Amino acid sequence: MEQNNKETNIKTTIDAVTGLVQAVPVYQDTLQPAAKEVGKSLAIVAKTVNIALAPVKAIVWGYEQIEEYVTNRVSEKLRNIPNKNITTPPLQVAGPTIEALRYVGHDPNLRELYANLLANAMDKDTIHKAHPGFVEILKNLSSDEANLLKAFVTSYRFPLIDLISTEKNSSYYRIITTNFSHLDHYVSIQNPDLIPSYLDNLIRLGILEIPSGVFIAIENIYDSLENDEKLNAEKEYINNVLDGIVSFERKQIRTTTFGQQFIQNVVTDK
Repeated sequence: MEQNNKETNIKTTIDAVTGLVQAVPVYQDTLQPAAKEVGKSLAIVAKTVNIALAPVKAIVWGYEQIEEYVTNRVSEKLRNIPNKNITTPPLQVAGPTIEALRYVGHDPNLRELYANLLANAMDKDTIHKAHPGFVEILKNLSSDEANLLKAFVTSYRFPLIDLISTEKNSSYYRIITTNFSHLDHYVSIQNPDLIPSYLDNLIRLGILEIPSGVFIAIENIYDSLENDEKLNAEKEYINNVLDGIVSFERKQIRTTTFGQQFIQNVVTDK
C-alpha cells in the first residue's frame, strides 16, 4: 500500500511538472537556438547521471537477500546459545536494522555490526543491552568508522597528540595538526588521513570522548607519535616558515560508558 502511495505521489509530481512545462510558451526568437543547446546539454548530463546511478540500483538489497543474510549470519552468531535463550527481538531494534540492511548490505564492515546487534537482541541474556539507539548510530557510520571501532574491542583508550607551533619569547601558539594517532596500525583503514574527522563523528555520536587535560601516564607511549615521519613536513613548516618552536599536547581518545555498551553489543563479534 505504501509503495502504491509513493508511486502515486511520484506520478502526481511528474504530471504537475509536465503540465507546468507545457504551459510555458516557446518563444520564436533569437534565444531559442541557445535554449535548444541547453536542452541538449541537460539531456547529456541526465544520461550520464543515470549511468552513474545504475550500480546503486544493483547494490540495494531486496527482502530475499536480507532474509538470507540475517538467517545465515545471525544463526552462526547464535550457534552456541541454548535454544531456550533465543527469542523474538524487540521490533524497535529489529525493524530499523532490517530496513537499514537494504542500503548497507553490500558493505561487509557495516552489515557485520548490524548482524551482531540483531543477534544480541535475540539472546535473552543480552537483549536488555541492545539499545534501540544503536541502530541510529550505525546509520551514521561509514565503513572506515565501523572498522576503526574494532580497535576499541581490545583497548578502551589510545594516545593522541596535537602538533603545536609556539612563538619564540611568547605564549601565543597555533595547532598545526590535531588528533594525530596510530589507530590505523591496529585496524585496516582505507583513508587514514580522515581519521581525525572520523573521531569527530564518533565523539558527536557519543561513542568516544577526548577528556580535557587527560593523558596516558605510561612511559614512552607517546614517543612513536611525536617522532612519526608523517609529521616531518609540519615540523619543518613550524621551524622554517613560522620560525616557531615545535611542541605537543598529549591527549587520549577513549570510549564513553554508552560507547562501551555499543562496542560490546555491536562491534564485538557475538
